[in-house]
Amino acid sequence: MDLHHRVDGPPDAPAVVLLHGGGSRGATWDLFTPALLAAGHRVVLPDLRGHGNSPRSRSYTLEDHRQDVIALLDRLRLERVTLVGHSLGGFAATLVAQEQPERVTRLVLEDPPAPPRHGSAGKVSLGRLLLLSIGTADPRRRYDRLALTSAIAQLRQAQPGWWDALPAITAPTLLLSGGPASHIAPARLAEVAALIPRCDLVTVPVGHRVHSTAPEEFRGTVMNFLGDAVRDGTSAPTSPASPMDGAVREEQP
Repeated sequence: MDLHHRVDGPPDAPAVVLLHGGGSRGATWDLFTPALLAAGHRVVLPDLRGHGNSPRSRSYTLEDHRQDVIALLDRLRLERVTLVGHSLGGFAATLVAQEQPERVTRLVLEDPPAPPRHGSAGKVSLGRLLLLSIGTADPRRRYDRLALTSAIAQLRQAQPGWWDALPAITAPTLLLSGGPASHIAPARLAEVAALIPRCDLVTVPVGHRVHSTAPEEFRGTVMNFLGDAVRDGTSAPTSPASPMDGAVREEQP
């Protein structure tokens, strides 16, 4: 599946890939993107499978999102990237960083879901799934409802392999918690941070959508974490430019 995406910034600049949460799309990062561009980054903004202008499918698995992101990186010939992910996008980012740790040079996880290690969070009806999605989904965004409810249902089931693979993440990681106002338990995120070898846990107590509820604090915290990525080249792509690399701003189906 080819994800719809936009690319902003110089083709030879260090790449930052921004992965939105369930029920949203790449445009959710529009207030944050200028700071990255001003710092000399190249920014990639995909719509996840079933969201925005990306294709829909008959089913949605968490592994689908991982493989879609990896396929996009391959398509753009990005061998070394910074991944920033909110909610479902954050979970997808961890899956990529677990499978291809050498490819991810920095990792920013904004209030990502942390599924149970064992058992499940309990059975839940479709109506309850939709209620759980409130506060995650922006009603102005176009998305396949199945994509959102599938993700919520899967993330309420035990994912022991995901927990076991967290120590495989080698990138310096910033984990942002929305604090007690979020439906993502801060204590569970503290467990996640303890298992990722080089992880800083920062709480911004504004709820689940830190980047939109507290944009200035989010921007300052993330940009401070990224630091000298451009100058030291740790996020820079190492492969030849792809045929679509000529424009400063691109939008691809």
